[in-house]
Amino acid sequence: MNRPTEVNDVGPSSVAHIVAQPGVVEQVKVGLDAAFQDNRRFDHAMLVGPPGMGKSMVANVVAAEMATDFLEVLGQSIANVGDLNALLLQATANAVVHIDECHELDKRLQTALYLALDKRKVFIGGGKSVQAIPVADFTLLLSTTDEYCLLQPLRDRMRLVLRFEFYLEHDLTTLLQQRTRALGWDVHGGLFPLIAQRSRGTPRWALRLLQACRRVCRANGEETITVDHLHRACVLEQLDDLGLGPTEQQYLRLLGDGPQRLNVLASSLGLPARTVSQVTEQFLIRAGLVVKDDQSRRQLSAAGYEHLSKSRSQTE
Repeated sequence: MNRPTEVNDVGPSSVAHIVAQPGVVEQVKVGLDAAFQDNRRFDHAMLVGPPGMGKSMVANVVAAEMATDFLEVLGQSIANVGDLNALLLQATANAVVHIDECHELDKRLQTALYLALDKRKVFIGGGKSVQAIPVADFTLLLSTTDEYCLLQPLRDRMRLVLRFEFYLEHDLTTLLQQRTRALGWDVHGGLFPLIAQRSRGTPRWALRLLQACRRVCRANGEETITVDHLHRACVLEQLDDLGLGPTEQQYLRLLGDGPQRLNVLASSLGLPARTVSQVTEQFLIRAGLVVKDDQSRRQLSAAGYEHLSKSRSQTE
């Protein structure tokens, strides 16, 4: 039998197999136990956290544990009320309906969604020809990176709020070990902590880098994934020891000359200021490499100077 070739070919099917996120796991366990005891559906829930934390994975696990139908769509793919009604009418009793990136839903669609939950009906047509069509008693799971883009009435109808946090490096190491066992891949044990170190506390980054290592390994016609394959993958993707890409590395070099304002940095990087503040800077600030002074100028911390110095010495 051929081994799986993609990290996403396998994944947890039980809440017991979810790595880290203890608060989320306990809430899901209690919700599942209550649903089984009362012979009812799982409660509506909102899954909140940064991208790549495993929100969709947990939604899949809930459906698997409930042994029920699972419907999953992206919020931006629901363009109008007709699309929303079609989705809700597909749901069977106790089914799990997962809307990922639900903050992309238009406010009008959010209103239609919470009304459908309240009335357990969808409304088709207009004026005097409005028809109310019953929908099944399903579970709604909403995943978002920004809960406050959702209308308050919709948020209020979520019985559970599952908050996802960044992973610690040892949790990412455990996740990688678990996934490679399930995939049946032969991996040198020393590889996992090095991938975790470069993964920004994000499972999606860790799995993506593991996939890159395997790609290099197989390109060489080899079977065991080693540290050498990681180093080659990082060279190909221009990643440093912390997993910083070319733009972030350039950002740090710019600050190496002294504090800078956001608009100056954005101009030097050739990027919109909003992209720099919301994408480029986020991990650098969270990792303590960059700080802001009283005038909101960006500057390197001691850790930032140390990392920059180390990076320069490695390239010389």
